[in-house]
Amino acid sequence: MKLMTGLAVGTLLWTCMVFAAHADEGLEKDTIATAAGNVEITFIGHGSLMLQFQGKVIHIDPFSKAGDYTALPKADLILLTHHHQDHLDETALNAVRTEKTDLLLTEICAEKVSGGMVMRNGDRNTVQGIRIEAVPAYNLVHKRDNGQFFHPKGEGNGYVLTFGETMIYIAGDTENTPEMKALQNIAVAFLPMNLPYTMTPEMVADAALAFRPKVLYPYHFGETDTSRLIALLKDAKDIEVRIRRMP
Repeated sequence: MKLMTGLAVGTLLWTCMVFAAHADEGLEKDTIATAAGNVEITFIGHGSLMLQFQGKVIHIDPFSKAGDYTALPKADLILLTHHHQDHLDETALNAVRTEKTDLLLTEICAEKVSGGMVMRNGDRNTVQGIRIEAVPAYNLVHKRDNGQFFHPKGEGNGYVLTFGETMIYIAGDTENTPEMKALQNIAVAFLPMNLPYTMTPEMVADAALAFRPKVLYPYHFGETDTSRLIALLKDAKDIEVRIRRMP
């Protein structure tokens, strides 16, 4: 077997570094301006997002089938909304988690993943200078064949992250709950529309008209028709509906 020369090793390492640095270039991105600096949102897919702010990388519900997490930036902070495998994927989680990563998660998630900080519904905390509130995430209508809700109350979180004074709400798997509809001053909202597990377009529109985010992203929407949501909110001129690749 031939030994690699120093030049060849260096070239290989440089190629790997370049690939890792640009692995997310094919993903859609938006930038949200805040008083404390820009928040860059990378739409990975399904319920998975990556936010970058002041040099920090925040991963939400990393999921291997949504993206190649071995090639994405390591996380300063990870948020897990609940314990279902497409939201708590240990392979993706371990690919971006380091010994310095802060991990916020639910009680049930903590039974499967060690070393995280549990946030219960309604808890508030400040992590790495970012204020974070856990909002209850649960079903009101949609159930399994055995009569159990897909997401029972008390098990899942949505999260409101505050960057400067700009509040971004990532709802997790939920329907249009009273707690969601009571939110105030939300600049950007990610609301799930993945039938039959979360909301119909009508439910998303109902919630949006209640708390009126400036920008609304339906996400984790599977095969649900996003054009229906646009039609439902066409007269709500203060709510900008943005459709990105988040099936």
